[in-house]
Amino acid sequence: MNTADSFIQKPIELDATDWRLLELLQQDAALSNQALAEKAHVSPATCLRRVKRLVESGVIERRVALLSPDKLGAGLSAIVEITLDRQGAEHLAEFESRVLGEPAVQQCWRVSPGPDFVLVVQVPDMPAYHALVQSLFTQQANVRNVKSFFAVQRSKFEPRLNLHRPA
Repeated sequence: MNTADSFIQKPIELDATDWRLLELLQQDAALSNQALAEKAHVSPATCLRRVKRLVESGVIERRVALLSPDKLGAGLSAIVEITLDRQGAEHLAEFESRVLGEPAVQQCWRVSPGPDFVLVVQVPDMPAYHALVQSLFTQQANVRNVKSFFAVQRSKFEPRLNLHRPA
């Protein structure tokens, strides 16, 4: 087997019922199995079996509650571009490992072209952001550039996939 092939995953075969379950779960992952089965027009046993298969296959990564940052005192959102001084594989992995352990970093994307990483960060306020910058970027000798964008208004936040069903 080619090394590149080991990273390629074949998509799981989904039918109309699977797609309907996924759409319903994206709307409300807290639905009971009974309620989900009713909305999907399947028996509770079929629903349970299908959802279990979707979880075990990795199609459903996890089920979470979406919390309001403003109501919980974590109202400062920032999108941060990071450019490293050295971009070797080991340097990229080292930086990535460093930010993955930081709870304030909600998302970490390795990107190209442009900066090496784009982070989505959620902190209570500017002093907390400053402390985060000091601990993650300033003390890290391999960070060449940090460019931060602070959200002034969230117009849309929809953490769901637009499910395109095959014809």
